[in-house]
Amino acid sequence: MSERVVADSTCLIALERIGQMEIMPALFEPVLIPPAVAQEFGISLPWLKVEGLSDQALVVTLKMMIDDGEAEAIALAQAQKCRIILDDRQARRVGQDMGLRVIGTVGILILAKQRGILSTVKPVLQNLDDTGFYISAALKAEALRLVEE
Repeated sequence: MSERVVADSTCLIALERIGQMEIMPALFEPVLIPPAVAQEFGISLPWLKVEGLSDQALVVTLKMMIDDGEAEAIALAQAQKCRIILDDRQARRVGQDMGLRVIGTVGILILAKQRGILSTVKPVLQNLDDTGFYISAALKAEALRLVEE
């Protein structure tokens, strides 16, 4: 059973760089993105759905705290009442403060392993690290502990 999710561009860009985009549609359906994220990501995929925003006042307010893509993604997730994929610490805090269920790229990798989509997480984390995607040592260790690697 797939879950509806809103994605920010960071996760999409990171997974695209390491050739792991297939994880997203395997875990989530649909994957919704707001217009700013579509522009930041710049790649159109059949399973990626661009959704407009109805609460522009919320977006304007959020943009005072976080970047455009994150602000639109949070507003969209709130409107759609679904989980959101965010990696930026400040954006995660804002989303959680608004009552959203937040997951990050590393959480998606853990979920993919738990559901049998990935056989191992450690090399994927290393690939992300090699492309400049920052993952703290503590987060990496916790992720590997959770997947028993």
